[in-house]
Amino acid sequence: MSQSMLGVIGGSGLYDLPEIEGARDLDVMTPYGKPSDAIRVGRLGAMDIAFLSRHGRGHRLTPSELPYQANIYALKQVGVTHVLSISAVGSLKETLPPLSLVLPDQLIDRTVARPRSFFGQGIVAHVGIAEPFCPHLRERIAAVITNLGRNHQHGGTYVCIEGPQFSTKAESHLYRSWGCSIIGMTAMPEARLAREAELCYATLALVTDYDVWHETESSVTVEMVMANLVANVEVGREVIRGVAAGGLPSSDCDCGHALRNAIVTDAEAVTTDARQRLGIIADRYLPPAGDQNP
Repeated sequence: MSQSMLGVIGGSGLYDLPEIEGARDLDVMTPYGKPSDAIRVGRLGAMDIAFLSRHGRGHRLTPSELPYQANIYALKQVGVTHVLSISAVGSLKETLPPLSLVLPDQLIDRTVARPRSFFGQGIVAHVGIAEPFCPHLRERIAAVITNLGRNHQHGGTYVCIEGPQFSTKAESHLYRSWGCSIIGMTAMPEARLAREAELCYATLALVTDYDVWHETESSVTVEMVMANLVANVEVGREVIRGVAAGGLPSSDCDCGHALRNAIVTDAEAVTTDARQRLGIIADRYLPPAGDQNP
């Protein structure tokens, strides 16, 4: 495989990428369990690509049930260096009507019931996530969208809620008062874990509705979301094809070295169990197996 590999996490409505050439499905097991579905690997144009259906084919998993750790670990395990997350979102701004495209640059995490780190249980790391989306990958995606002749908002804050219910009106107005642009249910802890795994990560957010704050629009419903998802799916595929055709930016960036000074546990205190659990996430930063405590 080439040095760089694009991983695509398909969100609601995007459960497959049939244009992958020489596709084969890999049933991957990780120290954190199985990912949401088999990972489909192959070629798209001149690029190696891996596709994972976030909710599983058939949409079987709620946002809270997703095996976020296993998903990110599995993508890294098959060789992914860059992750493009395709996500359905609600709009919190009048200027972002349904079917808008957004490349957010910031995140607010309002989730409450999800594992947020690969670390813990005997090994501690504090990874910087001031810029949760890789700016270089975002610029690459933005160039593709522009070349496709599609308008988009470059930047904005994505507020991630636990779900699976949509917001109350009070919550929606609160998030608007914070200056958030879009609302969704899956970017966290996905972005946190991708940074710990030293993967370049960016989200292409596809707006399906105005959430519940908009006084002249009907309240958000599953029917409304699904109808707009159908229209958004082909846009997502166009962008994926464009990114694959144009190549990926270097992963020799802050994302690709996020753990370099982040692990604070003394090397002699790292147990074999901790090293085995973290595996490829932190392998290059941990002492050789023979030098560890049992």
